[in-house]
Parts: sequence; structure tokens; C-alpha cells
Amino acid sequence: MSDVETWRAVAAATGETDRAAAERGVRLAYRGAGLAEPERIIWAGSPLAGARTARSLGDAGRSVRDEVRTHPWAEERRRVHDALGPAGWAEHWNTTGARLWDTTRALAERIRTGIVEALADRPAEAAEIRAVLLDAVLGQHDAAWLAAFDGRGARLEGLAQVARHAGWWWPYERAAVICERPVALHRDEAGRLDRGDGPALAYSDGFALYAWRGMPVPAEFLTGLTSLTPERIRTEANAELRRVMLEYYGYDRYLNESGARPVHRDETGVLWRIALDGDEDVAMVEVVNSTPEPDGTYRTYWLRVPPSVSTAKAGVAWTFGVEEAVYAPVRQT
Repeated sequence: MSDVETWRAVAAATGETDRAAAERGVRLAYRGAGLAEPERIIWAGSPLAGARTARSLGDAGRSVRDEVRTHPWAEERRRVHDALGPAGWAEHWNTTGARLWDTTRALAERIRTGIVEALADRPAEAAEIRAVLLDAVLGQHDAAWLAAFDGRGARLEGLAQVARHAGWWWPYERAAVICERPVALHRDEAGRLDRGDGPALAYSDGFALYAWRGMPVPAEFLTGLTSLTPERIRTEANAELRRVMLEYYGYDRYLNESGARPVHRDETGVLWRIALDGDEDVAMVEVVNSTPEPDGTYRTYWLRVPPSVSTAKAGVAWTFGVEEAVYAPVRQT
């Protein structure tokens, strides 16, 4: 397994945490920064619990995140950049950390948002919690940077060891707070949080995030997806949630069951459209495969197209990335 794939697996790791190994990594990170080891290490079930604990510490001293993470990282980046040169560094980053950056950054930001939503009752409190989150080292979710420097910097080995065995952590002068890894992580093919029947990200202490193809949704919203009706979809006031409902229910099924009427038909297919209050119309082109199935039937496909198209041919042409005037398939499939 390549270094990148190894760190991809670290970023997505769930289940039991090796506490002893993670604690050794914390102590190594402190020593590497020229600091005394923390007098105590406190474990938390999730980043939410970790933030709550870090926020309540009164005798742990100041945050030493800069010494433990920021400065060693900056020095390693400068060293590697100087050794490889600008072009070499860009190539190195593109083949290592860049391959993990978008998904890990998005996941970390979603966790931060979930923590603020759970802990903050007023704007001033939200700002205070965000400040606490700035003190966190992201552990396994620092995988992109760790992939770029894997095996290149001894000062980063403590950080890497924590990341391999635990989640987020907060380093302070006299204490460190470390979080367990999640117990469940569900993502779609694009790496976005995604699950239709439960939490997309869950921790053992109950902290959980719910999402459909990357979009945050309330937990109770998902429980209603299995009993959707066209009327329920039509009356949903939140346009983003209504789009989730339509994706789950199926645009073709919704059109069939909601009283939609064809607005245009030609040799390529049939254009259907239905208006939605407060949102763009749903437009679909119904296309019949010209090649019969083994049983002699002809399969029907539904193509989602922009609501601005006015003809079935224009919609089909759009799916091929061409204008209606130049779309002339030899055989429709």
C-alpha cells in the first residue's frame, strides 16, 4: 500500500483506539517540541466531548499547539520545499497530500460546525467555542499533511503516531486531551458524508452527524424518507431538504406519481416538467433505448436536465455537452 493510501486509511479509520500508542505519540510530540511531557492525559469520547473538556480546563496552562504542531510543520515544509524546489514541491504535494486534502478538510470543517451547533446557545458563545477548536490538533484528519511528510521529518513522528491511533487532541502545557476515533463513517463515492438510514459519522459517546450526499440533514428527517409521498415532498418548505427527498424518492417516480404532464416530445424522447414552490422546476427527459433487452422489451431511461430546456432534443443534447442544433445521433441508445 502506498503512503497516500496508508494515510487515506488512517483518515477513515473507525473503531477501537490504541490509547497506549496514542499517549506515547503525544509524549513524543511534546519532547520533539522541546517541552516537558504533559502531567496528565485526559480521554474524551469524541471531538465534541474533547472541546467541552478543553474548554473547562482551568489548570492546564496555555495551549502549546504552535510548538507541537504549527512550528514543526512549517519547518518541515520549508525544508522539503528548499530541497525539491518550487516545481518539485508542487509535484510532491500533488501526488501526496493534495489527494487527501479536500475530503479531510471538508470532514474536519463539518465536525467543527457540528460542535459549535451542539455547544453554542448564543453568538458570543459560538466565538468562544471556535477559539477552543483552533487549539485542536486534528489527529487522523491531519492525514493530508502527514502523507506529504511521511518518513521525511523526525519532529513529526509524534504527531503521526497519534494520528495513526486516535482522533483529535488538544495539547496544553500541563495536560493533553485526546479523542477516540469514530465508531462509524459512511461516505459516498466522492468522499462526502452520506447515509440515508442513520448517522453518517458517529462516535461512541453519542456525538453524530447526519448527511445525505454531503448535505447536513436533521436526524429526524432521515427517518421520514421511507414513507415519502409526492404530497409530502411538495409541501416541504426547505428547498435543500426537498431536493434530498426527490433524490431519495426518485425523480422519475415523482414525475409519474405527482400528476406531471409532458410539455414536449420529439424523436429523441419526451420532456416532462413540474413546478416546485420556491425552487426551480424539475425537468426530465424520458428516453427509450432503441436496443431491445433479451426479453424483447425496451428499457426506459430518465435524464435530469436544466429547467431552462424547452425541447426533449435540447435536453438530451445537454447531457452530451452540445447544442441542440448540432446534436444528431446516428442511433439513440
